[in-house]
Amino acid sequence: IYYVNDVPHIGHAYTTIIADALARFQKLAGKDVFFLTGTDEHGQKIEKAAAERGLTPKALADSVVGRAQDLWRSLDISHDFFIRTTMDFHEKGVQKLFQMLIDKGDITKGEYKGWYCVSDENFLPDDVPLEPDGAKVCPDCGKKASVVSEETYFFRLSAYQERLLALYAEHPEFVRPQSRLNEISSFVRGGLKDLSITRTTVKWGVPVPGDPKHTIYVWFDALHNYVTGIGYDWNPELFKKFWPADIHLVGKDILRFHAVYWPAFLMAAGFPLPRTVYGHGWWLKDDTKMSKSRGNVLDPQAILKVFGPDPLRYFLLREIPIGQDGNFSHEGFLHRVNSDLANDLGNLVQRTLTMIRNYFDGGIIDPGEETAADRKVRADFEDLKARVFDLYDACAINKALEEIWAYIGQVNKYLAENQPWIMAKDPALRPRLARVLLQAAAAIRGVSYLVFPVMPGSAEKIWGFLGEGKKPSEVPYAGIEFDGFGPGRKVGMPQALFPRVALKDFLGEDAAAPLLTPAPRPEPTKEGKEAMDIITYDEFKRMDLRVAHILAAEHVPGATKILKLQIDIGTEKRQMVAGIAETYTPEELVGKKLIVIVNLKPAVIRGIESQAMLLAAITPDNKALIPFFDRDIDAGAVVK
Repeated sequence: IYYVNDVPHIGHAYTTIIADALARFQKLAGKDVFFLTGTDEHGQKIEKAAAERGLTPKALADSVVGRAQDLWRSLDISHDFFIRTTMDFHEKGVQKLFQMLIDKGDITKGEYKGWYCVSDENFLPDDVPLEPDGAKVCPDCGKKASVVSEETYFFRLSAYQERLLALYAEHPEFVRPQSRLNEISSFVRGGLKDLSITRTTVKWGVPVPGDPKHTIYVWFDALHNYVTGIGYDWNPELFKKFWPADIHLVGKDILRFHAVYWPAFLMAAGFPLPRTVYGHGWWLKDDTKMSKSRGNVLDPQAILKVFGPDPLRYFLLREIPIGQDGNFSHEGFLHRVNSDLANDLGNLVQRTLTMIRNYFDGGIIDPGEETAADRKVRADFEDLKARVFDLYDACAINKALEEIWAYIGQVNKYLAENQPWIMAKDPALRPRLARVLLQAAAAIRGVSYLVFPVMPGSAEKIWGFLGEGKKPSEVPYAGIEFDGFGPGRKVGMPQALFPRVALKDFLGEDAAAPLLTPAPRPEPTKEGKEAMDIITYDEFKRMDLRVAHILAAEHVPGATKILKLQIDIGTEKRQMVAGIAETYTPEELVGKKLIVIVNLKPAVIRGIESQAMLLAAITPDNKALIPFFDRDIDAGAVVK
């Protein structure tokens, strides 16, 4: 569920699209599925945001909820229930669970003093250092925290440290991917302190039962939506059917709450634990996390107005593995739309069905016997179907799409090699022509079914073109066969599924502008220059800057602004992607030495993992100039 202090953006869309694709797949696989999403509407941050707008917290929540629900409809999201934490049954359920843990001795009253981050609704760890001005800065969001001292109720989190560590060791699938499990395990091994779970200074929330001057901590409140949303305390049959959850999908920035606090709350309540908490990566813009303050938040509705839901769904799920960060570029998005969707899939559908209509009046009859090439198209689909099932089931959606598009390429090659447009000129080749077009149509039916979880609207349209009487969602995965499209089937008139769009049209005033939410300009300083955030020396020291030797450089297919580089950083060789193609050719870069940051988390750009970032100056016309060394220096030398 999502916090309602501001409007939904591409990050919210990404999480929900992943969940929707997995839910649709599991339904095809024959599972009973309950897909829950919604909004987290309590807490100090919402109370503050509402006051700044001159609204009540509920009025602010109502306005944002409406926009979230509009976005989910626009994205073709198929959730089973949309929960709001302001719903009466949820608040009653939270109070019941709170009282249960008081009765068990896991919640006790005491006094707390500490540094509190309003933005993250969380107390800072004790080891966060003081800044020169005597304040502390939240390590997660970078905003200043304030000292809070108040009477509070504590949850005995410390009592669950060993049980949590045993959970991670015995069930490593509980936190995915593996890198996130390592982070969480390390955090818990560092020691857990009891958790303050009420506030007396916040009024917008769920009151503590029997002690209404205390408001239940927003994370204790919000996390329990996963049980109240499927019937806890109001629909026992539904709750019994669907709890424990198979998977929680969350952004990596809130993984600690879901992989440490949440299982501890459930252990205390005596509830079984969910099978997996999956912490997905972030979508970056220009290698920076998207945020309203930076002005680099992508508005999904602006993209949807131009392209509809399926191209955006496809791009977000194809471009990167779920656990990694990805860099959103307009060029990369358009490459996927124009190349993968329009050229590969769209063109295959258009020309195959057009030929069936032109050469067989829309219905193939009397196809010839299968050749070895025809049988390969059939056999490879059956193999593909099995592989894609396993990949979807393992949450490897990008790999599933990669496999599907490889097969689409194979079918396009099959058509090109058989040249049905040439065979149509010879009546003696009519049976062979029928067989080739029948194989292609059967393959199209199959791949459109396999992409249904990711692109449901497009899959349904293709099945409609093929004259299917059912929707893909009405056919079980085990029942999808290559022979589902047979002789005599009448096909309809195909329409362009994915019109090609030029970059200038995509970014033009009449297209999707503004795709980015503009950033507020910083206040000018007395010198007339823009103010910038001050960082500490310790923060600067966290960056590992090294000299890198460029071993190789090449263009990235379909991209005009980026190059792929192979570099030597002294201890190892790495690859990286950099937006310097408008300034440098690959040839002039080879052999040069430059400065790179080597301890950034890898990001996937245009399907390529970038394992470092170079330093460059930006000219007024937005070109990148790299500061190269004017004397020889060893690769791997430290830059300070």
